[in-house]
Amino acid sequence: QVQLVESGGGLVQAGGSLRLSCAARRSIFSILVMGWYRQAPGKQRELVASITSGGSTNYADSVKGRFTISRDNAKNTVYLQMNSLKPEDTAVYYCNADPAVAAYWGQGTQVTVSS
Repeated sequence: QVQLVESGGGLVQAGGSLRLSCAARRSIFSILVMGWYRQAPGKQRELVASITSGGSTNYADSVKGRFTISRDNAKNTVYLQMNSLKPEDTAVYYCNADPAVAAYWGQGTQVTVSS
């Protein structure tokens, strides 16, 4: 069973940056694709970025050019570097496999961007 623990969220002004981390409690090497998701109040959870075990990445149009996903399989960790943040990026951010596995959802980390 993989347990995923997100951290790094916080309150930031528009235009600022944050780096999120997702630590897995066992090797994620066997998980081919890892993703970062977010859920804003009143909205459905959406996939914002994903990365394969080989390092290929994919991004939602809304974050392309601003967010960067990376992974360190030796540390069992996936990262999301978020730059040029906008108020519409405000949400709870989660990591999970892609496609998501219901049992992997953690508590997430809150990101709040003020205007």
